[in-house]
Amino acid sequence: MDVLDHDAAQKLAKWFEDRWNDRCCVDITNELIRAIEESWAREEALCPYWIYIKMAYHLAEEARAGLSEFEIPRDMRNILLEFQSAAVRIAARHLEKRGGVILGDVVGLGKTLMATTLARVFQEPPHLLETLILCPKNLVSMWEGYVHRYRLIAKVVSITQAQNILPELRRYRLVIIDESHNLRNREGRRWAVIRDYIERNTSKSILLSATPYNKVYLDLANQLRLFLHADDTIGFRPEEYLRRECGGRVDEFTRRHQCPVNCLSAFEKSGYSNDWRELMRLFMVRRTRSFVERNYAYTECQACNAILTPTQNNCPSCGRIKSKDDKRFLILEGDVRFYFPKRSPRTLSFDCSDKDTHDQFARLYSDRVVNIMRDLHLPRYGLGNYLKPMPDSPPTPEEDREMRNLSRAGKRLIGFCRTNLFKRLESSGNSFLLSVRRHILRNHIYLHAIKNGLPLPVGTQDSALFDTRNDDGDSEDLPCGTEQRGANRPNELTANSLHEFAQVAASDYALLTTRYANNFTWLRANLFIDDLAKHLKEDASRLFEILSIAAQWQPEKDNKLKALYNLLTQRHPDEKALVFSQFSDTVEYLNEKLQDLGIKKIAAVTGDTENPASYVKKFSPVSNDARDEIPPSEELRVLISTDVLSEGQNLQDAHIIVNYDLPWAIIRLVQRAGRVDRIGQKSKEVLCHTFLPAEGVEHLIRLRSRIRHRLQENAEVIGTDEAFFEDEQHDNVIRDLFTERADMLNDPEDEEVDLASLAYQIWKNAGDVNPELKKIIPDLPNVVFSTKPVSDEKTTGVMVYVRTADGNDALAWLDEDGTVVTEAQHEILTAAACEPDTPALQRLENHHKLVRKAVEGIQKEHPLTGGQLGRPSSARRRAYERLKDYAERISGSLFDRKSLHSAIGAIYEQSLTEYARDIINRELRTGISDEKFAEIIISLYEEGRLCAPKEETGSNEPQIICSLGIRRG
Repeated sequence: MDVLDHDAAQKLAKWFEDRWNDRCCVDITNELIRAIEESWAREEALCPYWIYIKMAYHLAEEARAGLSEFEIPRDMRNILLEFQSAAVRIAARHLEKRGGVILGDVVGLGKTLMATTLARVFQEPPHLLETLILCPKNLVSMWEGYVHRYRLIAKVVSITQAQNILPELRRYRLVIIDESHNLRNREGRRWAVIRDYIERNTSKSILLSATPYNKVYLDLANQLRLFLHADDTIGFRPEEYLRRECGGRVDEFTRRHQCPVNCLSAFEKSGYSNDWRELMRLFMVRRTRSFVERNYAYTECQACNAILTPTQNNCPSCGRIKSKDDKRFLILEGDVRFYFPKRSPRTLSFDCSDKDTHDQFARLYSDRVVNIMRDLHLPRYGLGNYLKPMPDSPPTPEEDREMRNLSRAGKRLIGFCRTNLFKRLESSGNSFLLSVRRHILRNHIYLHAIKNGLPLPVGTQDSALFDTRNDDGDSEDLPCGTEQRGANRPNELTANSLHEFAQVAASDYALLTTRYANNFTWLRANLFIDDLAKHLKEDASRLFEILSIAAQWQPEKDNKLKALYNLLTQRHPDEKALVFSQFSDTVEYLNEKLQDLGIKKIAAVTGDTENPASYVKKFSPVSNDARDEIPPSEELRVLISTDVLSEGQNLQDAHIIVNYDLPWAIIRLVQRAGRVDRIGQKSKEVLCHTFLPAEGVEHLIRLRSRIRHRLQENAEVIGTDEAFFEDEQHDNVIRDLFTERADMLNDPEDEEVDLASLAYQIWKNAGDVNPELKKIIPDLPNVVFSTKPVSDEKTTGVMVYVRTADGNDALAWLDEDGTVVTEAQHEILTAAACEPDTPALQRLENHHKLVRKAVEGIQKEHPLTGGQLGRPSSARRRAYERLKDYAERISGSLFDRKSLHSAIGAIYEQSLTEYARDIINRELRTGISDEKFAEIIISLYEEGRLCAPKEETGSNEPQIICSLGIRRG
């Protein structure tokens, strides 16, 4: 203490001496010493491991809150496994606090059961929410079974029927969306209808997806937008984007994007994974299989068969150290052990020789065929490029609207169509040649219309047309089909010349204009330039040349089909097998030909199958609790399917997967394996067979490379879905398949685990190993620090953990010069990891200066924002603004009441209760008067039911939680 005035100094000295000599004073020297020794200012260096666990403890605050605040319904407690129960309660916290959550566990960990349990949690008092379940049509019966079995008050609706049902559907205050990644395109009508229903009914949302984004982070944003608005305040910013692209300047970000820097829309500008990982910690619960194995699975000691808990590294009986190869298992209901099976890729080769002129596969893979496909114009998928700039007669409003749609499509659909032809070629010669014939026919239908001055039938101009996840049929297939034509007349399957194709086209055009007219938009032929007819003719001639090269497809010479038959009858003659193909034509071909070859108990499922769930039960009755329903005579041994069964189904009665064709999005291989590699699988090994040409994988890679270069040359992939096309880095994945690399089909590692789950698990495991830490860590004061050694290439400096004035977590890693290394919390927590016996080093000389600089930076980046009223349409903001205006009008009058101002202040400072939000939304919809509305709000405030209790944030200053220095050992 500095006292410069002489008189004041004398008075202070006398005051101190009087108290020092007062015999009533108590000597607190020891207590003061102990307090200092237990504070951050202690002389003895603190254990770095304690700082690491303190970081995890505070980062897991939301997870710990969910685990303490929410309980699993009593009748479901013995059904859920420990990791599932933890996920449900953590997700409940997100759902309660933010109105939506994504359950993003990898395939096979039980998301459906977890979502059902979460809905049950909110069905119980005090929430009393009823549930609407939106799911793919092939999962409707499965969800209905869950609703019945677990006594859920819910309605199940196929997501394909959402547009028809939701606009008139009554209010459900909780909405589950299964396979929500199918709603990643917010331009679609279906997305808009579902978003409108959720907003109109202020419904909470539970989204389920093992692949929430498909390489494009906007996929995630579009799913979040189902229950959030783009301008909703998130509470933090896309720091990596700001630092790398805007020089850390908020004004530069605002100048570029004209939106707040701490809202969802701001994150949509970032392509950096760290920014999205930070955002998703608020909305997603995601664990990987390796995370569950390591943290929840028991281990059987190979030396003495003793059982080790997840946190035991040494056998308690014989002292043996736990090995990576030891058997790990979960304990299911009824004390049944579930051992995690090993995923084993296997290559299935088939003969394909360029030197054999009779090899029908070799003919299709020839340079001549590839060059023809590479040079196709595909004008029907780029009609916008053929529109007349100045039509002879002005287009009608309807025509003008459709012409604008065609122009927006540009060259994108051409790229999708060209790639789709190559995919069908890889799948099956039969499917490819069918598609070639359909292309020729559709071209001639257009040529017939142009020649006769008739309108052109324009189909869907949407890239989803070629996404086999949604549509496994052929985009070229016509609704009229071959059955509409006379038995003795040529059709698309029998036409032997371009003249015969033209004859078929003329009759098909008549059917399209009458029976199927509503399936298309119609545009006059004279709206297009002459090059359209020219390119249609050129493509038809080139495609017919492919038919001439290939000749008629002969199943008896199909080496790939033979290899599949041998696999099913020789290598696995009595075992169940699940065969996948991307295309319905291939599935139907295989089903027919394998039956012709004598295989029994076989069936096929495609997107057109009326009730896929019935085949799922017949193929996998045990895992679907249908053993009593399915007699042995009806049970299936072989099930052939498109990717319609690659999501959401329980097929673990089998352990053999066959990929008849290789998806260009490799993630689908993992999804397919996940149909059988699920909790409940009894086999020790899941076999994943994949077909590749016997001539070598490089042949296939070269083929894909050529089509990629063609797409890039013509700019046919700009703005497209990357995963549809893939790129050169995935060539190595194909090589790994060919060499049967053991781990290539494994799920992602822990970098994809959500931060709350990861931090909670670190904290929990530490407490399980050393129970004393359960008291030590929470009792550690803030500002504590330590320094740990590093021997790798990690940047030395200081990691600082700060709780902002708004109560948000902020971490920063600064190097020794004070430059920010990263602010990504997941990355910092991982870098802070150390062992209980890690020694504490002398702190860096400038440790505290770096901490101060980090705090100043965080304080600048996270200013106190005050009350967050939410989006303009929210109940909280509308109530606040309406009451604020009303209070100003009646200020000073007899109607001006103190309780009204108190209620307005509470709304600004605290979030509304669910009860109050429902009442406010209902009353505002009725057009209630200001006076009556104010009376209701005052009543709710006085009853304590207006706002949720305010969360304690301590002071309005940022708090230093802890810091950890890093220096060379």
